[in-house]
Amino acid sequence: MYAQVLVEYGVKKLDKTFTYLIDNSIKDVLQIGMKVKVPFGKKYINGFVVGIIDKVDDNFDIKVVKEIVDKDLVLNDELLQMGKYLKELTLCNLITAYQTMLPSSLKVKDQKSNYNKYNIYISLNKNIDLEKYKINNSKCKKQIELINYLQSNNKVLKKEIKTSALKTLIEKGIVVEQRVKKYRIEVLEQNVQDNKLTSEQFAVYQNIATNLDKENTYLIYGVTGSGKTEVYIHLIRKVIENKKRALVLVPEITLTTQIVKRFYERFSSKVAIFHSALSDGEKYDEYTKIKNNEVDVIIGTRSAVFTPINDLGIIIIDEEHSENYKQQNTPRYQTIDMAKFRSKYHQIPLVLGSATPSLESMARAKKNVYKYLELKSRIGNSKLPTIKLIDMQVQLKKRNMIFSDVLEEKIKMRLQRHEQIIILLNRRGYSTIITCQNCGYTFKCPHCDITLTYHKSSNHLRCHYCGYTLIKRQTCPSCNEEALNYYGMGTEKLENELKRKFPEARIVRMDVDTTTKKGAHDKIIKAFQNHDYDILIGTQMIAKGLDFKSVTLVGVVNADLSLNMPDFKARERTFSLLTQVAGRSGRSNNLGEVIIQTMNPDDEVLNFVVNNDYEGFYKSEMAKRHALDYPPYYYLVSIKVASKDYDIASKEANKASKYLKRNLNPKTIILGPTPANQFRINNIYRFQIIIKYKFDSNLNKVIKTLDELYATSKNVNLEIDMSALTI
Repeated sequence: MYAQVLVEYGVKKLDKTFTYLIDNSIKDVLQIGMKVKVPFGKKYINGFVVGIIDKVDDNFDIKVVKEIVDKDLVLNDELLQMGKYLKELTLCNLITAYQTMLPSSLKVKDQKSNYNKYNIYISLNKNIDLEKYKINNSKCKKQIELINYLQSNNKVLKKEIKTSALKTLIEKGIVVEQRVKKYRIEVLEQNVQDNKLTSEQFAVYQNIATNLDKENTYLIYGVTGSGKTEVYIHLIRKVIENKKRALVLVPEITLTTQIVKRFYERFSSKVAIFHSALSDGEKYDEYTKIKNNEVDVIIGTRSAVFTPINDLGIIIIDEEHSENYKQQNTPRYQTIDMAKFRSKYHQIPLVLGSATPSLESMARAKKNVYKYLELKSRIGNSKLPTIKLIDMQVQLKKRNMIFSDVLEEKIKMRLQRHEQIIILLNRRGYSTIITCQNCGYTFKCPHCDITLTYHKSSNHLRCHYCGYTLIKRQTCPSCNEEALNYYGMGTEKLENELKRKFPEARIVRMDVDTTTKKGAHDKIIKAFQNHDYDILIGTQMIAKGLDFKSVTLVGVVNADLSLNMPDFKARERTFSLLTQVAGRSGRSNNLGEVIIQTMNPDDEVLNFVVNNDYEGFYKSEMAKRHALDYPPYYYLVSIKVASKDYDIASKEANKASKYLKRNLNPKTIILGPTPANQFRINNIYRFQIIIKYKFDSNLNKVIKTLDELYATSKNVNLEIDMSALTI
């Protein structure tokens, strides 16, 4: 018998299987999907067995599989097929697809760490006549005491026993040891009852619960606070009753804190979590729990879609509109596509939920590709907040540069009432740019075509693309004058301004800079939920999914920031962001308010937000997308041609564009090449080609051929995104 092995090297020219002889010593153990060590050239490397065959061509010398690396890790049939689907969908290497599907502790390369942890328990040997032993050893009082203790307590942690008699009893076989797998994330048993569904919630639940054995995609459009999570919980309860398991995906780690707490309360230790903030050991533990069928519910971010869930009964993607579900580096997959694969494989429902569904999802729902369900009302007595636009052009004349009179007064009122406030600014750092007013010098990254962002707490200027860091000096490096001016504003500067205006307020900031340490998200969210702070400042990570009962005011500073981005999705992102953050206000009996500060109070998108008019926004935006040939009317493919040499990048980008125009459908639109939005990153020049198409049967083949042409190039690299979200 022979194994077809996919080796660990992720280069294009090795994207194929290699055949090895299976030695008799492992032929009864080896399975498809196992990780093995094989000879390759002059050394041994790892790979996955993706096929087993009986015969091969005798004309070449066949090497032998050295050993099975991990008998417990087996990529099952579903994961093997999903890897092939991921390869076809994104044009990545097959080994890259499988690597993406595994946590770092289980990837194909040799792992130097042993992630298994055990508790050692001791108990009495049931095959020994203990009474006889006690009579014969009556003088050994410590041994007798320990035997009596174990007779009363059955199984005890070894580390709790301090007496030297234990060693003697183990050596004599009176006491036996047992190693039990220990998990790093321990969950206390809880038993919180499910809430009763409202009639509106029950109608949505019933629609899905009666079709749990069918492959359908449902879109639940529910206003913020309408109780989508409670519907999810009831659906999962039904799935578990059917002896199956549930996968729940959320877009950000911040959202897992509160949703995981709710699921722990309902399903206790039968919940596993899986996201990037876990340590390698924690990921290994959770992955093992899932694989061994020890849990009923798996909650996680994007990568959790690849976890090895047997008997999967439902997939739920909360906040489905979020662009965090799109992987931005190779393989550039869309999580919903992978979830649809699993939904089809298991013949189960896929549930998408959002208060601001993506235009693509809503368009599919209106065409009955997705089954459309609605939750129009908030739960209980809570009402949608009132939203007000403040014209900052008027405020600037009063020299109110950051906070309007209205927002300042509303903050003061909430602090007096001991209510909580959320302030959103979709930018981190202290100031956007620092410029010399004497000579005009601006601090820029030497490796990328962007300005450096100033972070006051560390007194550093930082590039948010390549990570380049520079200590800020007091004088201009060009003219040596002390004439540096700060322009723009980040969350750090906003925090300082709030502290200056409201010195009595307890303020906490949540952005990328304050949440780098493990557990930082949880710590901030729990502290704010416990009312240890009055004001939470944050970037878009605080805008969705969080539920704080005492928040009655949300303020948005610089609402126009995301609206003015040069991107066809800028309006949709802004509507979604503002609607979602507005939804954090007034989620209990107290009426919530939202103050949105803008330079353009007449803007159409902002007024759709004020009126909570998703349908109006949808119709307006769809008309614009149709006129400009954008999704969902067209699909987008982005091809970036990158090189360290500007001239080579430019030349090859033009060649690639001409090749595409010659070979693709004449109705397919090809734009470019043009410099990419981030033209130079880490000294790499990038030109972009955009393909817009409705249907082109030749597309995958042509792009795959183009990719193969550059696969072995040392000077040029292609970055291909087959489901681009931006241009």
